[in-house]
Amino acid sequence: MIKLTTDNFEELVLKSSEPVLVDFWAEWCGPCRMVAPVLEQIEAERGLKIGKLNTDENPEIMTRYGIMGIPTLLLFENGEPVKQVVGAKPKRLLEAELGLS
Repeated sequence: MIKLTTDNFEELVLKSSEPVLVDFWAEWCGPCRMVAPVLEQIEAERGLKIGKLNTDENPEIMTRYGIMGIPTLLLFENGEPVKQVVGAKPKRLLEAELGLS
C-alpha cells in the first residue's frame, strides 16, 4: 500500500492512469485497523492500487472530499471519486460496494 500525503496525493491519485482506492484512516481508529488486512487481501488478489491517507496528518484532503467519518474508502478513476464506502465491512461486501465483485 502507498502512503499518501497532501504533497503526493495529486501525483499518485489524481494523475494516476489506473484506478486508486484511497483509505482515509487514523492510528486511533479501531475499525480502520480492522479493515486494513481486508484491503491488503484485495490489493494482493486484484492488483488494485491502494493508498492510505492518515486523516490526522492530512486534514485538508479529508475536508476537500467531505469525509465525515473514518474509515472511509474512495475509489478514484481518472482523478475523480467514483465510489465511496464508509465503515469497516467484510471483504465480500466491501468488494461488492466498490464494484469489484
